[in-house]
Amino acid sequence: MEEEIDLRQYLEVLRKRWLIIAAIPLIAAITSGAISFFILKPSYEASTTLIVGKKATEEGQAAAQMLDNNVLLANQQLAKTYATIAQSRTVEENVIKDLDLPLTAEDLDKLISVDQVKTTEILEIKVSNTDPKLAASIANTMAQEFSKAVIEIKKVDSVSIVDKAEFPNAPVKPNKILNILIAFVVGLMVAVGIAFLLEYLDNTVKTSNDVEKLLGVPVLGVIPNYKIGKQA
Repeated sequence: MEEEIDLRQYLEVLRKRWLIIAAIPLIAAITSGAISFFILKPSYEASTTLIVGKKATEEGQAAAQMLDNNVLLANQQLAKTYATIAQSRTVEENVIKDLDLPLTAEDLDKLISVDQVKTTEILEIKVSNTDPKLAASIANTMAQEFSKAVIEIKKVDSVSIVDKAEFPNAPVKPNKILNILIAFVVGLMVAVGIAFLLEYLDNTVKTSNDVEKLLGVPVLGVIPNYKIGKQA
């Protein structure tokens, strides 16, 4: 019974503060939508994949390499090292020079991520930019310059491009719908918190129920509050 009373009290608080609970999430969602649609610039992502490992010159050697677990494990470990080379200052500066980018190596580094795909021999180069064509161009140039750097450093041609980067059609950021939903939910949580905080700080007595709760005695009668109109 006590739990039912508490639940009714909670619902009563929400009913009394319904305007706050409705307004704050709505304002938060509208603000988030306006920022997502009109202020934040869309960001596009282009990616290219490469495979690392020693290249065989004959079909028999290639078949043997595919069956050799030791070579496979070595190539997987090699991919981790190559990921560092791919995102090195030397490669990035060469990309900037090739594309004549108005960026520093530090600026370009913030747009690029190089990751090993799980525990495979495959590396994935991702580039984010507000220009989809430029993102694809940087990704493809990164792959080319990375291959050249490996040949120069390791003295072996051990990188092959699996997939070239293509122009992305849709932006990856911002996720406008998700941003609006998150803003609405957070706004709703804040509004409910404010509603209960205001109720906690409100020590005024407004109804007969408030009197009963405060004094612990039943209300025997209520004096109506009305205004006497002026008589002619």
